[in-house]
Amino acid sequence: MPPKTKFTRKEIIQVAFEMAREKGIESVVARELGKKLGTSSSPIFTAFKNMEEVQQEVRALALKEFESCVSDALNFTPAFKYVGMKMIEFAMREPKLFQLIYMREREESQTYEEMVVSLGNTVEVCIQIMQRDYGLDRKDAELLFKMTWLHTFSICALVANKVCHFSMEEISEILSVSFQGTLMLIKSGTFHTIPVNKQEK
Repeated sequence: MPPKTKFTRKEIIQVAFEMAREKGIESVVARELGKKLGTSSSPIFTAFKNMEEVQQEVRALALKEFESCVSDALNFTPAFKYVGMKMIEFAMREPKLFQLIYMREREESQTYEEMVVSLGNTVEVCIQIMQRDYGLDRKDAELLFKMTWLHTFSICALVANKVCHFSMEEISEILSVSFQGTLMLIKSGTFHTIPVNKQEK
């Protein structure tokens, strides 16, 4: 039977997604994707403008994969810690997808605010959980999210790149200490930046 020469966008993206999942987004190039499809690269460029568009769709699918892992967060207590645990678990289980979603190198770095917009619906869910569960106003909930997300992300980066290994028990303890400490400071009204000053001799 002759090889299939026509593919839907969905079929192409699914194959590209599996390539990215196994070897990273850098493996998703036209020639290799065509091979995986059992054809040339021509069908890819019939369905997509360029490979950048393919990679963008793969990233969107990877983000949906992550969001599906935390979609039931409201069924757990504390819900925000559950999200953090699932995020780290995802980084362990799907390191290449985690790197694709959160660790792509860019031509120019983003601000934290710009980066948060790209994280999808999970951010808003987490902020609403914090407001509901801890009696915080929007501003304080956003600050708590920022501090604890950055801490959680640092653990994810370590495990996704196999720099360091933690058991889930260790991760649970680390997240609890970080979260509770930050929450206590915010609710006490004493949260402030401490500058680093050179001591006079």
